[in-house]
Amino acid sequence: MTDATDNAARAATTEASAALTTSAILDLEARHGSGVYPKRPIALVEGQGVRVRDADGRWFLDAAAGHGVANLGHGHPRVLSALSAQAARLVTCAETYPNDRRAALLARLAGVTPPGLDRFFLCNSGTEAVEAALKFARVATGRTGFVALQRGFHGRTFGALSATAEKRHRDAFAPLVPGFTHVAFDDLPAAEAAVGDDTAAVIVEIVQGEGGVRPASGAYLAGLRALCDRTGALLIVDEVQTGFGRTGRLFACEHHDLRPDLLCLGKAMAGGLPMGAVALGAALGTLPPGSHGSTFGGNPLACAAALATLDVLHDERLPEHAADLGDHALQRLAAVDAPMVRAVRGLGLMLGIELRTRVTPLLKALLEAGVLALPAGPTVLRLLPPLTITEAELDTVLDAVELVLRSAAR
Repeated sequence: MTDATDNAARAATTEASAALTTSAILDLEARHGSGVYPKRPIALVEGQGVRVRDADGRWFLDAAAGHGVANLGHGHPRVLSALSAQAARLVTCAETYPNDRRAALLARLAGVTPPGLDRFFLCNSGTEAVEAALKFARVATGRTGFVALQRGFHGRTFGALSATAEKRHRDAFAPLVPGFTHVAFDDLPAAEAAVGDDTAAVIVEIVQGEGGVRPASGAYLAGLRALCDRTGALLIVDEVQTGFGRTGRLFACEHHDLRPDLLCLGKAMAGGLPMGAVALGAALGTLPPGSHGSTFGGNPLACAAALATLDVLHDERLPEHAADLGDHALQRLAAVDAPMVRAVRGLGLMLGIELRTRVTPLLKALLEAGVLALPAGPTVLRLLPPLTITEAELDTVLDAVELVLRSAAR
């Protein structure tokens, strides 16, 4: 880099920091970003609890929570305190060197995950967790095939993308990893027809998130467990979005007493910091040293944040709070009389409104009304508010959703 280039970059950074206007930030991101993200016309610069502020001073109720990352809201004081204390002590420590915060987190996870899952691979994201789980399943079984579900979404790295069914995510990157078969979701006969002697694992979401907020039935999940037991395949449960209280239990598989062989975690695990994990059952045993790794996985800073997150979820009874508010929200949404609503579904504070039209105009209208929300496919409006949201705040979100639905029907 030349001095002139460096000076220009510094000047641009200083300009953005000083002005902090939405237009300046959008311009810089458009000029220097990769282009892979469709950008909303706001620039967020601050978060407090369930609200976020843009660069022009407008506050929004955040019913997106960073795609389900901010289960504790923004800037939770106990997470901030844990981060500050750990950052002053030790930020990074590779897993080849044991660490006190990592050891404490591993023990804590073993105490809260479903019975039989007492070993963990720590990484940086849900996609990495899925990628690791696929590798571990092949190592443990000696098999190469996988059965995944239509409408499922598991991430964007090559293995995780191969498990993801939607063509719009996959086609630009073909050919993907071979050996993946996709069958209908919540259809046990379809799974039974697909699982064979070469199937290393079946991978399933308890509630399909990107696929339209679609909960699986208990009978289906029990059938998958029995199918895997019968055929020697492993059962991978992807709880990257549903984990850590989102659905009204700490983990969504607890709703069905389901015991996976591998459990993929991410998003909300560390109170907003990047973190993921794979919980391993007895069928995996101890993995061979050097068979996988992660430079930043299990770093003390993220582990401290994850420990604080688990404390808050327990002490503030946030999964129970999510269950209560989720029931309230589903009742309210089911009562909305709007012709464009095809169905309402969800579990806890993971809510979906299936529409008879495209969702994008409604997301734009909600943004204008001061509410951030998400799509879940082209025709589903998804709400993932922080679990710390109050009933009054949630009602404000639901009021805006109802108003937008009614206005769009005129």
